[in-house]
Amino acid sequence: MIAASPWWTPHVHADRRPRLMLRNAIAASLRDWFAGRDFIEVETAALQVSPGNEAHLAAFTTESVGPDGARSPLYLHTSPEFACKKLLAAGEARIFSFGPVYRNRERGPLHHPEFTMLEWYRVGETYESLMRDCADLLALAATRAGATRFSFRGRDCDPFAAPERLTVADAFARHAGIDLLATVAADGGTDRDALHDALVGAGIRTAPDDSWADLFSRVMVEKIEPFLGQGRATILCEYPLAEAALAQPSPRDRRVAERFELYCCGVELANGFGELTDAAEQRRRFILEMDEKERVYGERYPLDEDFLSALAIMPQASGIALGFDRLVMLATGARTIDDVIWTPVAAS
Repeated sequence: MIAASPWWTPHVHADRRPRLMLRNAIAASLRDWFAGRDFIEVETAALQVSPGNEAHLAAFTTESVGPDGARSPLYLHTSPEFACKKLLAAGEARIFSFGPVYRNRERGPLHHPEFTMLEWYRVGETYESLMRDCADLLALAATRAGATRFSFRGRDCDPFAAPERLTVADAFARHAGIDLLATVAADGGTDRDALHDALVGAGIRTAPDDSWADLFSRVMVEKIEPFLGQGRATILCEYPLAEAALAQPSPRDRRVAERFELYCCGVELANGFGELTDAAEQRRRFILEMDEKERVYGERYPLDEDFLSALAIMPQASGIALGFDRLVMLATGARTIDDVIWTPVAAS
């Protein structure tokens, strides 16, 4: 079997270059879009005392060496979220960050260990405003790339059509025949055995050590995500509270949170929240996430105490993170994320 030529080989680069140039053009158009709406672009430090506290995110670890030789751990951020929220606490009202983030244990057609995240925040506005932003940015990226359709692995999506809005509970009922909220208590607590029995009844495989979150994720991956964003984009909203560690509860139903994800062609593009601003509740959720991380992976990350202090004075806001490379993939018809990254990280 002949090994593929490296990306820097002239003939390979010549094939890749048209999509890379479109990447630059889309990035410029997005920056113009934000500037036209009075957003300020911010640059956040990649090195943080905590990379984030989501159970299934793996970080790159390094250390700081002081002038006296003292060493302390640091992490490459998995998102600029904590830093951006500190800026909201400081008084900024509309900001966006457009730059690299780092996630370990992630490599594949849709995953890259270093990728570009577009993250933006609106103080005093609900997460409904972010949904409208998403529809605008899909159309903008398609227009700039000269695309009339997004396509990936045989699935198509019209980036100019109004997105479908679908609750997670409705998605479970539609695609898996499961009453998800019957397994969620009024305070957001979850019933693992009830969800397990629902999966068994739906003919979905389970394992004895599956947690409620494991079961939830299996249904999402196997039964729901492949059908989202077909024909037009899908905004999947109202996640159970247990699956929204950084989002505030919905005033309509305390079992769910103000969290949504944007899908096109079965590909998750963005993750948005009505932001949680209760520092004590955020600490409690982070500890639960790190307990789960320790159970599954045998490790945990520290809490960013500075972030929790800032959260106590942060105003109500909505915020969202969008995978820019994935958006470029869909807009340019690329097969893998590596095809739209100027200098892919060497595969180990």
